[in-house]
Amino acid sequence: MSSRFLLFWAALVLPVVLNAQLLSPSEFLPYQHGAQFTPHHVVVDYMEHVAAQSPRVQLEQYGTTNEGRPLLLLTISDPANLSRIEDIRKNNLRRARQIEGAPDASLDKAIVWLSFGVHGNEAGATESSMSVLYELAREDNPETRTWLEGTIILLDPALNPDGYARYTEWYRRVAPVINTPEPATLEHQEPWPGGRVNHYHFDLNRDWAWQTQVESQQRMSRYQQWMPHIHVDYHEQYPDNPYYFAPAAAPYHEHITDWQSDFQYEIGQNHAKHFDQNGWLYFTREVFDLLYPSYGDTYPTFNGSVGMTYEQAGHGISGRGILMENGDTLTLKDRIAHHTKTALSTVEVAYRSSAALLEKFGAYFDQALRDPMGEYRSYVISKDNPVGKLKALARLLDHNNIQYGTATENRKLSAFDYQSGKKASVSVEKGDLIVSAYQPQSTLVQVLFEPAPKLEDSLTYDITAWALPYAYGLKALASSEKINADTGYEFPVAKPVTEERAYAYVSAWTSIADARFLAALQRQGIKVRYATASFGIQGEDYTGGTLVITQADNRKMPDFDDQVRLVAKEYGQQIRALRTGFSDEGFDLGSDNLNFLKPLKVALFAGSSVSESNYGEVWHFFEQVLEHPLSLLPADNLASTDLNEYNVIVLAEGRYTIDEPTNQALQRWMREGGRLIALGSANQVLVGQPGFSLSKKEAEKSVEAVTTPEPYGGSSRRAISNYIPGAIFPVKVDTTHPLGFGLGSTYYSLKTSGAAFNLLDQGWSIGYLESPLTPIGFAGSQAVKQLENTLVFGIENKGRGAAIYLIDNPLFRGFWEEGKLLFCNALFLAGQ
Repeated sequence: MSSRFLLFWAALVLPVVLNAQLLSPSEFLPYQHGAQFTPHHVVVDYMEHVAAQSPRVQLEQYGTTNEGRPLLLLTISDPANLSRIEDIRKNNLRRARQIEGAPDASLDKAIVWLSFGVHGNEAGATESSMSVLYELAREDNPETRTWLEGTIILLDPALNPDGYARYTEWYRRVAPVINTPEPATLEHQEPWPGGRVNHYHFDLNRDWAWQTQVESQQRMSRYQQWMPHIHVDYHEQYPDNPYYFAPAAAPYHEHITDWQSDFQYEIGQNHAKHFDQNGWLYFTREVFDLLYPSYGDTYPTFNGSVGMTYEQAGHGISGRGILMENGDTLTLKDRIAHHTKTALSTVEVAYRSSAALLEKFGAYFDQALRDPMGEYRSYVISKDNPVGKLKALARLLDHNNIQYGTATENRKLSAFDYQSGKKASVSVEKGDLIVSAYQPQSTLVQVLFEPAPKLEDSLTYDITAWALPYAYGLKALASSEKINADTGYEFPVAKPVTEERAYAYVSAWTSIADARFLAALQRQGIKVRYATASFGIQGEDYTGGTLVITQADNRKMPDFDDQVRLVAKEYGQQIRALRTGFSDEGFDLGSDNLNFLKPLKVALFAGSSVSESNYGEVWHFFEQVLEHPLSLLPADNLASTDLNEYNVIVLAEGRYTIDEPTNQALQRWMREGGRLIALGSANQVLVGQPGFSLSKKEAEKSVEAVTTPEPYGGSSRRAISNYIPGAIFPVKVDTTHPLGFGLGSTYYSLKTSGAAFNLLDQGWSIGYLESPLTPIGFAGSQAVKQLENTLVFGIENKGRGAAIYLIDNPLFRGFWEEGKLLFCNALFLAGQ
């Protein structure tokens, strides 16, 4: 046989032989793993390669991102377990009381879910997922082989593929061939908006409970089909920080059980053993607490798991290598090694303690059905709430697999009334929506509905109040009694219009569903007005904000009636046909009290001076909630933008530069009919600008003499008296103004800063804080005092336009449902 033929044979066969082998990341990639960031599609290729070559791995795509990237989940275990994986999964759901039946001990396996890369620019996490997968799949490690006989590992390599791709693609474009570890160099200067966030600039690690984003919705659907016993959320922090792992810092939420806390200690001690052996620095029980319910550690914890965050030094700052303060260089390979070690250590503990883990896990759900934790046993949502708000709440409950039902009888009892903030003798009506604490998701119910979380420590990492009745603007009660309810809830169905032809149609303005209906009408070219005050017609009373759609305004639309009814049917909107424009009370339908709603042309500015999260919240709201077009413009071009192309400008939170010519252009644009809506910190930019009367409230100066210097120790605790991490404040609302329509006399605002603004002296202070204040959640005493008698939202008319000040961001994280209605008041009604 000739040598030429042998070479030809080798060229054909050798790649086939190699491809039939399980390759390590370094063997698979065109570089040593950790020498460069791996493009997302190559990460996917590697996951597919391992799944194809290893009998221990199964791969599924559970979803798709906004930008079309796959969301993957790998199931890793002994082949014998994988052959009956559905039986094992359903058996665990029985243990978690998610489905009927008793668990079969022969199918018991510890289930560990490892989540990598929820923040895309913490790219060492997703890189580590490849190393972890290989170590678990390789055949030549008897220790991991033994572990997999008793455990099921669920591995998500990239919870945020769009953010990961944004960061790694940028880095690969700008980084030199030879790494420059000096922090000032370009490869360490990640540009706006950064890869931390997803397509819509949402932080997915704040979205586990709210599930506003498609990544969260699709992931949680699969998560609930497994209900793992351990969940680990892999992160990165700043370069000089040692590795962080459990146990977590205080405050712990009061509903975290002793066994969940103790198991964190067991896992942390095992990690410490491995890190000690390698001489790696680490810390525990600091910074990262377990209170806010929508993190990747707390949310699984409130679903019966041992939820944990692991934080490796790195972040979007570090690139492939960065100089640390000790003169050493932190490399991407270091980051991969550390995360890989804690992943394997977690599996090791799960295997070793699987019997106790499963026993405690099952007992957790048994107690939920028998004797729920917490003060309250039932949450009552009044059937008299607007249907749109009830449906919005039900969607969130469905996303979280929370059961709810219908009250079967009228009864009186003592309960906490969310609206008054007090316990009182109240009535539960037949047909009210009931959320019982006697259900598998009992702890999550308690956490999401509790009127005010108890804080064991006020030095916390995030917001401290989030009760759903406040967030959704609902009349609700919390009762310590078990209230009988039928399973499920039937929402009122919109009644069809029977009249062949109408003089006009009317529709309520009470929830974000009504704003979606209005936006849909305008997309179809249907002209709409709104009532600026209450009126009565055909035996019915209508409040300010009511949408009125007249035949006269739409006389050139030949199929007007059909079009209105078609949109109403599509959106499930209740409309009523009117035969006349002559009112019973108040004004007729030809009155000036019905304001015409001009179609919106909205501009939103983007750039490094703008908060990427609030920009994304506005962008997402328009595209995915309101389904309304939005023009995205560079903030650097604010001064040169032709403002006349738009009739609404939304200033997301940020630090804008508004010079004299720009301000003059804005003032002229508002006088001619433009409306400027400032959100959150954007309001501070307008303070002191000519033409804007908004002003900051000056802090009262203390007259107390300082007799002795304060000690350095405890300074951080003393500082929190001026700090508001996130608390709910009851806001007095002027319900006669369009900016307050649909909100009721009290709006509950989520404040995330202590910024205080005076009541307007040249405008209308529609929402304001009175004195004294009683916030829900933690707010520093000095900050609370400073906020007394201050503006929360208001409007300053400017000729035919207006400046609208929304001091607290109403779209915060996309979950404050009542804030969306406030924003729509500003967007559609106020100043028109």
